[in-house]
Amino acid sequence: MTHTVRLATRDGEHLQFDCGPGQTVIEAAEAASITLPSQCRQGSCGACHAHVTAGDFVLGEHSPSALPANGGAHEAILMCRTEARSDLEIALPYDHGRIQFHAIAERNAHIAELETVATNTLRLILKLEPDDEFGSAAEFEPGQFMELGIPGSDVRRAYSLANTPNWDGELEFLIRLQAGGRFSSFLRERAQPEMRLTVRGPLGAFGIDDASLRPRWFVAGGTGLAPILALLRRMAEYQEMHDARLFFGVNHEDELFALDELDRIASTLPQLRVTPCVWKPRAAWSGFTGTPAEALQLALQEADTQPDLYLCGPPPLLDAAEAAARAHGIPAPQIFSERFMPA
Repeated sequence: MTHTVRLATRDGEHLQFDCGPGQTVIEAAEAASITLPSQCRQGSCGACHAHVTAGDFVLGEHSPSALPANGGAHEAILMCRTEARSDLEIALPYDHGRIQFHAIAERNAHIAELETVATNTLRLILKLEPDDEFGSAAEFEPGQFMELGIPGSDVRRAYSLANTPNWDGELEFLIRLQAGGRFSSFLRERAQPEMRLTVRGPLGAFGIDDASLRPRWFVAGGTGLAPILALLRRMAEYQEMHDARLFFGVNHEDELFALDELDRIASTLPQLRVTPCVWKPRAAWSGFTGTPAEALQLALQEADTQPDLYLCGPPPLLDAAEAAARAHGIPAPQIFSERFMPA
C-alpha cells in the first residue's frame, strides 16, 4: 500500500510525495526527484536524521550512535532506514534550501596543498577544475561536506568543508588520519600536489539558523572544527554580530590546530570567545582541562540567555553536550549537530 509523506522544513516550506511498499523515505523522495541530505544510506552516519510528528513507521537496523540520545518531543528517525506504515508527517532540521531537485554534482579537482597541522591531522586544499556546466566556482553552504574519491578506485569518504564559497574553486578540509583507513592511507602514503581526485557534492544539512537572533555557541571535537570554522568564517565575512562562543577540544595539546586562524577570526568578530579544551594535558597546560562538553556545561550555568548550539564531533562528545543542554532547559529545536562517525 502506498502512503503519503509530508515534509516540513525548518523555514516553513512543505513537500509531499508517495512512499510505496519496501521504499525508505529517502528512496521515495528520490523517485519524486527530491534529493534529501543523506550520505551512507546504511543507518550509520546520521546525516539523514529527522523527526516524525505524525504517523506510523518502521525504523530498520541502524547504529544507535547515529541518532541523538534524546530526540526531543517527537520520534527521531533516519530517513534512509524508515519505511512508512501510514501517511507520515516529518519535520526536517534544516531549511528548504538544503534540499536538491537535481542530480548531485561530481567534479574533478586536484591537490593544491597538503600539510600536517597537528598530530595525525592534515589540512587538504583542493582546486576544482573548471567545466562547462559548473564553471570554476566552489558553490556550497558553510557546514556542508563533500565526498572525495581515491584516484583509480571506487572508495569515497565524506569530509566537511572548512572554508566558505568562493569564485576560485578552492575547497579546504581538515582530516584526521585514521589507523588503517583507506583514505587516510592514501593521504599518508600516495597523495601529492597536482594529483587529481573526484569530488561529489555539496552534501549535508548542517548549518546556521539564519532566522534566529539568539547567541550562537559552538562545540567542536577534533576535526569537527572544520564545519564550525566554515560557519565562523561566514559570520566574519558577513560581519554578523551575534554573541558567539566556541568550545574546541582535543585529547592532548599536540592535537590542537587552527588556533591562529581562530585568533584572526576573533579579531574580526570581537564578540567571539574561544575556549580551547584539552582532556588529558601535560602539567604545563594553562587552559581549560576537560572536554568541550564540560566547558559548555560550566558556561551554561552562568549564561543569561539560552543560546543556539551547534555541535560537531564524535558521538560521545555530542551526547554529553546534548545532555548538558537539556539539563539547562535548551529545547531540541535550538540544538544542531553533525556527528562524525569513524570510517
